[in-house]
Order: sequence, then structure tokens, then C-alpha cells
Amino acid sequence: MMDLSLAGLIGAFIGTAIAAVLYAPLVSSLERFLRAGAACESAGKSGTVSEQETSRLEISLLRRGVLAADIIAFAGFGYWLAATLVG
Repeated sequence: MMDLSLAGLIGAFIGTAIAAVLYAPLVSSLERFLRAGAACESAGKSGTVSEQETSRLEISLLRRGVLAADIIAFAGFGYWLAATLVG
């Protein structure tokens, strides 16, 4: 059975808060990069409704993936760091 420490749980909470703060700037920069790449690919031609919908779906999935990865990574790192430092 895994032993959970209070310090580790507090660290995980702080890590999750940091992930929430860093989520918006990270996602906005990734979206800008993807939209700029899509604009370069379709230079001179307008995207069809199907292409635009696919692009929206991809960005939506990217946002969810980044949020999940941020929370897992920062909460895990926060737990590990706090448990290691405090004991």
C-alpha cells in the first residue's frame, strides 16, 4: 500500500495550481503556432467548412491534452518535491 504524506499532498496541490496558471499562456502560444502553420498551408485558398471544423476539433483536443499533461506533470513533481524536501 502506498503511504501518502501531508507534505506531498500539499505539494501536489501547489503543483496543480501552478499548472492552472501556466495553462493559458502555453495553450495560447500553441494555438497561435498551429493557426500560423495552417494559414501558411492554405495561402491563397480559403478553407472549407469541413477543414475549419477539423481544425477546431484538433485545437480542442490539443487543449484537453495539454491540460491533462500539465496537471499530471506538475502535481506529480510537486508531490515528489515536497515529499523529498520535508520528508
